[in-house]
Amino acid sequence: MDELRIGDRILAITRGDITTIPADAIVNAANSALVGGGGVDGAIHRAGGPSIMAELRERYGPNRHCPTGSAVVTGAGNLPAHWVIHAVGPVWRGGRAGEPELLAAAYRTSCELASSLGARTITFPAISTGVYGYPLEEATRVALAAVRDHLAGTTTLERATFVLFSADSYEVFERALEALRQA
Repeated sequence: MDELRIGDRILAITRGDITTIPADAIVNAANSALVGGGGVDGAIHRAGGPSIMAELRERYGPNRHCPTGSAVVTGAGNLPAHWVIHAVGPVWRGGRAGEPELLAAAYRTSCELASSLGARTITFPAISTGVYGYPLEEATRVALAAVRDHLAGTTTLERATFVLFSADSYEVFERALEALRQA
């Protein structure tokens, strides 16, 4: 685990399975239809159980849609959290279709929702870097900057942790965190 202090708050990275890390809020890399999927989304729904999907249907309807850059919240089911924040990141289209702004918005909205719920701790995956094809190094810089900026402002969040599944992802986040530390 590596950490960066931002005032009295902490921005951290760790390697592991996001579904096993206790936090007040866990961020899910969701699709815009909020119907579950593969990768992190599938893992969160499997570990959290059917109550998460049932709540999505109940709260947001059968034809639910969450725009890219936005997020919605549900309970966390069987996960070691109180809430799941379902954030929709952009599909990579070469970087000239507003992807950095949309990705930053997904992280900002997640932080704002968590803070509005009174969360003190939050865990994040690397949104959009799987099947959505966002290049990891670029996504990492956007993600860390967005969460750092939120932690530097008014928020209930005390600790934000990026949970990276692979060693390669962890190394990219570690280098980017070190660059933030040196800035």
